[in-house]
Amino acid sequence: MSQVAKTNEDVNDGDDSFLSDAIRAFRRNRMAMAGLLLISILFFLALFAPLISTHDPYRVALGEQFMPPSMTYWLGTDNFGRDLVTRILYGARISLVVGIVPSFISLVIGTVFGIISGYYGGKVDFIIMRLADMMIAFPSLLLAMVVMYTLGANLFNIFIALSLVGWAGVARVVRSQTLAVKEKEFIEAARANGTSKASIMLRHIFPNVVPTLIVLFSLSIPEAIMWESSLSFLGVGVQPPEASWGLLVAKGKEYLFAAPLVAIMPGVAILVTVLAFNFVGDGLRDALDPYMTD
Repeated sequence: MSQVAKTNEDVNDGDDSFLSDAIRAFRRNRMAMAGLLLISILFFLALFAPLISTHDPYRVALGEQFMPPSMTYWLGTDNFGRDLVTRILYGARISLVVGIVPSFISLVIGTVFGIISGYYGGKVDFIIMRLADMMIAFPSLLLAMVVMYTLGANLFNIFIALSLVGWAGVARVVRSQTLAVKEKEFIEAARANGTSKASIMLRHIFPNVVPTLIVLFSLSIPEAIMWESSLSFLGVGVQPPEASWGLLVAKGKEYLFAAPLVAIMPGVAILVTVLAFNFVGDGLRDALDPYMTD
C-alpha cells in the first residue's frame, strides 16, 4: 500500500473517530437531548398542523369570542373566535421557517466573506471587516426595523432583514477560524503542489470550519425567531390574518386580563422553542469543540 493511501486511511479514521466522539458527547448531554426532543415534537406539530387540529385558523366567529378551554377548543378562542391551539400550531410554521431560512442565508454569506477575508488578508480583509463592523455597530433589531419599514412588512422582507442582520457575526467568526487554519502544514503543502486558491478555500479550509458553522447555525435559529417575534409584536413583521407567535402576543396583550391565555400561550411557545434550540446549540458546541471536552 502506498504512503498516500495510508495517509488517506488515517485521515478518514480520524474523521470517523471525531464524529463518533461528538455523537457520544452530545447524547450524554441531557439538556441537549431534551431540546432535540422538543424540537422534533415542534416540527411534527407544525408539519401536521392541519391533521392535528381540524379548525380553520382564519375562520372568524364573533359569536365564539374568548371561549374558555373545552374539548372543542383546548385553549379557548381569541377575540375573533378563532381556535387558539390552531393559531399557535400554524404560527409554529412561520416561526420555524423564519428561524431557519434567514439563518441559513446569513450563514452562507458570512462563510463566503469570512473565508475570503481570512485567506486573502490585506485590503480585501480590511474592506470586508469594516463592512461587517458597520453592520454590527447598528443594534440588530433597529436595523431590521429600518429594513422592514423601507421594504414593507411581509414574510419575504423578513428574510432579507434578518439575513442582513446576521451575516456579519458569522463572517467574523469564520475569518478567525480561517486565519488559524491557513497557517497549518497541509495548507502550505497544498500551495506547494500548485493547488489554486479557490480549491484551497473550498476543499481544505471550509471543511475545517464546518463544526463551528453547525454550532452557529443552531444558535442563530432561536435568535431569528426572537427577532421575528419582536418585529411582529411591533407591527412591522408578519401581518394579520397570518398566525405568527409575535403577532399573537401583540394582539393578545390587549385582552391580558379578560383572556390571559390568548397572550400567555404564544409567549410560552416562543420561550420553549428558543430554550430548546439553545440547549441543542450548547450541546453541539460542547460536543464539537475539543477544548470544552472533559
